Amino acid sequence: MAVLLITGAAGAVGGMLRDRLGGHELRLTDPRPAEGIEALDVTDGDAVEKACQGVDAVVHLGGFPDERPFDDLLEVNVRGSERVLAAAQRAGVPRVVLASSNHAVGRHPRCDDLADDVMPWPDSFYGWSKTAIESLGRLYHDRYGLHVICLRIGACKPEPVEPRDLCVWLSPDDLARLVEASLTATGYHLVWGVSANTRRWWSRAGGAAIGYEPRDDAEAWAATVGDGPEGDTVGGRTS
Repeated sequence: MAVLLITGAAGAVGGMLRDRLGGHELRLTDPRPAEGIEALDVTDGDAVEKACQGVDAVVHLGGFPDERPFDDLLEVNVRGSERVLAAAQRAGVPRVVLASSNHAVGRHPRCDDLADDVMPWPDSFYGWSKTAIESLGRLYHDRYGLHVICLRIGACKPEPVEPRDLCVWLSPDDLARLVEASLTATGYHLVWGVSANTRRWWSRAGGAAIGYEPRDDAEAWAATVGDGPEGDTVGGRTS
């Protein structure tokens, strides 16, 4: 059992994750407090450091999950993540798991077995904010020895709903498996957040390196989802 601070716990991904980490002591936080979830603004460094006391790892999901004006993403996603990393370092937390996104590399042409650590090539301001977060994670690992695992999440949802999901879906159960593997990983890692999909585009190597073994396959929904455009880039853009 580990003591985990989860930011963004009231969000869609946070909700799926917190229900699947029952083996740990969870400190759930979000800007929107609710039953069992305490209020926490990740841009408030002092508040984040206080929340980090006695924690074994931070799972940082907090921030805007989609495209927004640049200044909003800079303030919340980037500055907020820097506050989380700084607070963890000051509080002696050894490990931070950062929610990145496939949109951090979204303009790469779609191809089979694309490496987990392919260079950043964002497809939006949102994607850029995730490349900045990954870079900050690398800095805090190199400068302070913090273990940082950046999850380049695909489409994390209860089940596939469109053709692209058949390739990039991350099931809620595999999300939990990925986070569990991240809790024992050392060093700095970029890892695709994707399930064991038959049509998967992305490499398994990064996940295997930290002990992540996905089990779910979006192909079970193929007949329901049907065929359609998947896009010609990692982020789904069709030229």
